[in-house]
Amino acid sequence: MIEISGKVIHGDSYGKVLGFPTANLDRRDFVRRRLKVKLGIWAGEAKLQPTNHKLKTYKAGIVIGPLDNNRLPKIEAHLLGFKGNLYGKKITITLKKYLRPFKKFKNEDELKHQITKDLKIIRNSIYE
Repeated sequence: MIEISGKVIHGDSYGKVLGFPTANLDRRDFVRRRLKVKLGIWAGEAKLQPTNHKLKTYKAGIVIGPLDNNRLPKIEAHLLGFKGNLYGKKITITLKKYLRPFKKFKNEDELKHQITKDLKIIRNSIYE
């Protein structure tokens, strides 16, 4: 399993537009550790420390990629069941199971349908 930590930063808000908001991670930890991660969609977990100082873990749909102009992947996670604002907070994501590579979709409806299928798999997953 691979863990990646980072502060949540602003992204392009496309996940929110689609109805699946994501936490975009600062990639300093990823770069510092020189992680090699298969690009695509992952099932995993996201851990965050809420205001009551208790560590909270959420199942998460995690996207690694695509590569940007610096040849670094975007790192973002949709936390199942989370409501609220994560900007500026540190989270740690754990990649548990590779689901699929990136795929081009004909339209947003097809993309939303695939995201819904991916999240159903993640929601029903039991990790060792």
